[in-house]
Amino acid sequence: MRDESLADLLGGRRGAVDATVPPLAFVAGWLATGQSLWGGVVAALVAGAAVAVWRMSRGARPGAAFVGLLAVCVAALIAVRTGRAADFFLLQLVSNAASALVWALSIALRWPLLGVIVGVVLRQRTRWRRDPDLLRAYGRASWIWVLQYAIRLAVFLPLYAADQVAALGVARAALTWPLIAACLAVSWWVIRRSLPPDHPGLRHPVTPAPSDEISEARQNTKI
Repeated sequence: MRDESLADLLGGRRGAVDATVPPLAFVAGWLATGQSLWGGVVAALVAGAAVAVWRMSRGARPGAAFVGLLAVCVAALIAVRTGRAADFFLLQLVSNAASALVWALSIALRWPLLGVIVGVVLRQRTRWRRDPDLLRAYGRASWIWVLQYAIRLAVFLPLYAADQVAALGVARAALTWPLIAACLAVSWWVIRRSLPPDHPGLRHPVTPAPSDEISEARQNTKI
C-alpha cells in the first residue's frame, strides 16, 4: 500500500501553534502580573492575534486563521465572566469531552469520522464507505482518536478541579502536537493492519459490484 501517511494527508502540525501559543501566553501573563487574570487574558489575546496574522502571512485563509483567535476570545470571555483563571481552559475541557462523544457515536453509526475527514480531503465523498475493508479500518482507527480525547480529559480534569493554572497550560502544550502526532501514527498503523495486503490503499476504495451489493443487502435482510 503506497498511500501517504495520515500525517501527510491531514497535516497534523497545522493547528499546533494555534492550540499551544495562546494558552502558554495566558499562563506567562498570569504569572508575570502576580496571578492577575487580566494580565493572562491580554497576553493570550495578543498571542492569538499574532498567530492569526502569522498564519495569514503563510497563505492561510482569513476565516481559517481567525478560528483559533475566536477560540481564544471565547476562552478569555469565560474566564473574565467567572473571575477564575482556570476557567480559561474550560472551553478545552468541554470541546474534548464533546469530541470524544461525537467520535464514538460516529463509529457506532458506521460513519467513523476519520473516514469522513480523509474522504473529504481526498474528494471521495462517500465512496470509501462502500468499501467494507476501508469502513472497518476507519472504524477501528477512529477509536484511537476517542482515546486521544479521553487521555486529555484524564489529565485536564484533576488539574482543573485543583485550580492548577500553570499545570493546565503546560499540559495543554504537552498534549497537543505530541499527542496528535502519536494519534496519527497509531491510527495509521491500525488502518494498515486492518486492510488486506492486496488492498490498493486509501485513495482507491474497492467498491463491490452492483450484484455483490444486492447479495449483501439480501443477506443483511435475512439476518
